[in-house]
Amino acid sequence: MQLQDLLYGVTIKELVGKTDREINTLNFDSRKVVQDDVFFAVVGTAADGHLFIEQTIKQGASTIVCENLPEIHDYRITYIKVQNTSVALGIMAGNYFGNPSADLKLIGITGTNGKTTIATILYKLFLDLGYKTGLLSTVENFIHTVAVAATHTTPNPIELNQLLRDMVNAGCDYCFMEVSSHAVSQHRIEGLTFSGAVFSNLTHDHLDFHKTFDSYLKAKKAFFDKLPKSAFALTNTDDKNGMVMLQNTKAHKKTYALKQLADFKAKITENQFSGLLLDIDDIEVHFKLVGAFNAYNLLAVYGTAILLEQDKLKVLTLLSRLTGAEGRFDYITSEDKIIAIVDYAHTPDAVQNVLSTIANIRKGTEQVITVIGCGGDRDKTKRPVMAQVACDWSDKVILTSDNPRTEDPQSIINEMEAGVSPSNKRKTLSILDRREAIKTACHLAQSGDIILVAGKGHEKYQEINGVRNHFDDKEILLEQLNPNS
Repeated sequence: MQLQDLLYGVTIKELVGKTDREINTLNFDSRKVVQDDVFFAVVGTAADGHLFIEQTIKQGASTIVCENLPEIHDYRITYIKVQNTSVALGIMAGNYFGNPSADLKLIGITGTNGKTTIATILYKLFLDLGYKTGLLSTVENFIHTVAVAATHTTPNPIELNQLLRDMVNAGCDYCFMEVSSHAVSQHRIEGLTFSGAVFSNLTHDHLDFHKTFDSYLKAKKAFFDKLPKSAFALTNTDDKNGMVMLQNTKAHKKTYALKQLADFKAKITENQFSGLLLDIDDIEVHFKLVGAFNAYNLLAVYGTAILLEQDKLKVLTLLSRLTGAEGRFDYITSEDKIIAIVDYAHTPDAVQNVLSTIANIRKGTEQVITVIGCGGDRDKTKRPVMAQVACDWSDKVILTSDNPRTEDPQSIINEMEAGVSPSNKRKTLSILDRREAIKTACHLAQSGDIILVAGKGHEKYQEINGVRNHFDDKEILLEQLNPNS
C-alpha cells in the first residue's frame, strides 16, 4: 500500500520526504517494527514514543509519524509531523483497513455501568433477529459467532480496525461496541464512523486516569459531540448527566427513562430473582434479567433496536428469552437454598445497584453477606466509599483482595476499612486471601441467605505483581456450595 493513500483526512503540520512509497504495516510499539513499517511516536502514559524513533529506523521503519521532528533527519525516511500522533494513528489505521466502520452499522455504548450488558444483549438480539453481527466488549469479542479474546474494553486503533475489517469480510451487518472513557481520551476511536451511540449512566470511576469527575464527564461527552448527523444519540434522562451528552451532538437525539417522560419508557411491575416484569411502551413483558439497573439496560437495548428499524413485537419477544453478560448478576442456588451472586460491580454506584436490588427482592429474614475488594493501581478515592456502601446494604461484609496488581493488598484493604463507620465495624471481617474470603462467606451462610461476591465478575484470573493466576469467583462458589455437582 502506498503511504500517500493512508494520509487522507490527516492534518499534516510538516512533511519531510516522499509519500509515494510502499509501506508494510502500521506500528506504535517500537519493539514490533520491521522493514518498511510506519512507526507512530505516541506520547503514552508510561513512555514517549519519540525516544524510540532512532531505534525503529535501525529496525527498518521507513516512515515516522510524530509530534516533534528529530533534529537529525535520515534522507531515506519520510517524517510526518502532526498535532497529535494518536489522532493520526486512528485515521491512518482506518485508511489502512479500508475504513470498515463505514461498511456496517457501528453502535457505541458508553457510561460507567451497563456497557457490557447492553452491548452483549444487543449482540445476542440481532443474532436472533437473523443478522450477522459483531461484538466488541470487556468480556469477549465476536466476529459473528467466532469468539476473539478481549484484552481491553476498547482495543487500540490498529486492532480495532482489523477486527471491524474481519467483521465486514464475514458479512456482518452490525457491530455493537463498548466505548470506554479511556478510548475517547486516548483517541482509540478516532476516524470511526458510528451509526449510533448509547449512554447508560455516569458515576464515580476512573479518577486515577481522568483526575476529576468533570474530565471524566467530558470524555464521555466528546464521543457524542463527534457523532455525524446521520447517527442517533440515545441517552438515559433519569441520569443527571444524561442530557449533557446531547448538548452539542449533531445526531438525532432520543431518550429513555423509567422515572420521567422519554421517547422510550418502561415501568417495573415485578422484580424477583426469577426476573423482571416490565411495562415497555404499554406492553407487559417478563425478562430473565434481574434488578432496576437491568431494567435500564433492557430499555436501552429496546430503544436501540427500534432506532435501527426493527419490529417492536419481535424485539420484545426475543428480548424476553435472553440472558445478560457473564459475571453480571450471575447467580447460583445451592442445595440448601443459599443464593450466591457473582457481579462485576467495581464502583460504589454499581455495588449499591446490586445490593439495593437484593434488598428489594429479599423477604427480610435472610442475611446478605458481601465479599468485596478493590483493584490495585486504580482509583483510590472510591475504596472507602465502596466499603461503606457494602456495609450499609449488607448484614456481613468481608473485605478482601481483588486484583492487587503492583500494590500491597493489605494496604488496599486498610484504605477500604477507613470507610467503615464505627457502628458497622462489628459486621466486618478482613481476609486477605480472596479464596478464603469466599469460603468463609459460604461457611457463614445458612439456608435462604444471599451471598454477593463483587468486583471481578467474568474474570478468570487474579493479577498479582504482573502475573495473572487462574481465579474464578463462580467456580469457587460452586465448589463450596454444590460440592457434589
